[in-house]
Amino acid sequence: MRWLGLGVVLVISANAHASRFANQFVEFEYPPQWNCNLEGAEWVCQSSDAAKKKDAIVILAAKLRGDQDSLDQYLTHLKQAKTYQGLNGKSVKSEPKYAKTININDHAWVDSLHLESELPGFYTRYIATVKKDIGVLVTFSVNKAKYQNYLQDMDNLVKTLKVFRKSGGLNVKQADTNLFDSSKIPDTVSQGTVFPSVDIEGASDKPEKPKKEGGMSNLLLILGGAILVIILLRRRKKQD
Repeated sequence: MRWLGLGVVLVISANAHASRFANQFVEFEYPPQWNCNLEGAEWVCQSSDAAKKKDAIVILAAKLRGDQDSLDQYLTHLKQAKTYQGLNGKSVKSEPKYAKTININDHAWVDSLHLESELPGFYTRYIATVKKDIGVLVTFSVNKAKYQNYLQDMDNLVKTLKVFRKSGGLNVKQADTNLFDSSKIPDTVSQGTVFPSVDIEGASDKPEKPKKEGGMSNLLLILGGAILVIILLRRRKKQD
């Protein structure tokens, strides 16, 4: 029985840790119970929990390096607002929150955060760099109402991110394409019910903190219990 108990603990501990993704040019850790799949030329990472698939998504894109691929040009691009047509047909203009150059595992990357640059109602963090003959982009998009819940997962992905260039054929875009166009969520993922049209009216300009659930219902239960105790005490006094 002691060995059985130890086995259960080991399984639980293993499931509690993040998983590691790696291909021919990057590797990083993503949240527990997530999966990464190749969709066309992009890698798409999401939770295996159907209910949580709508919360967040990671897109990994790469292309052969062209004239527009440099850290300075990536930084200039990400400092600007992005305008596009949302899934509900409305025009959407993103809000750049910051754009800067950072060092991740001894390599320079451009790091930027936008509100509603890929999906209405979502924050997207962009991590982009160049390595030898390729440009690489990782995006982490999170529903603005769940942003605080995924901060640790997002930071852990960035902290463990490594870029390299292995020999052999690569599933990447051509040199004359735009790296940031490659970060769009594939139609096979965005269409249907995974990421439905989001109403952007009243969108907050700051990440929302997670709401505490059940506050009012818990208060009513406490008051109801107190009233019941008072009634029982009065009945007991009358019986005495």
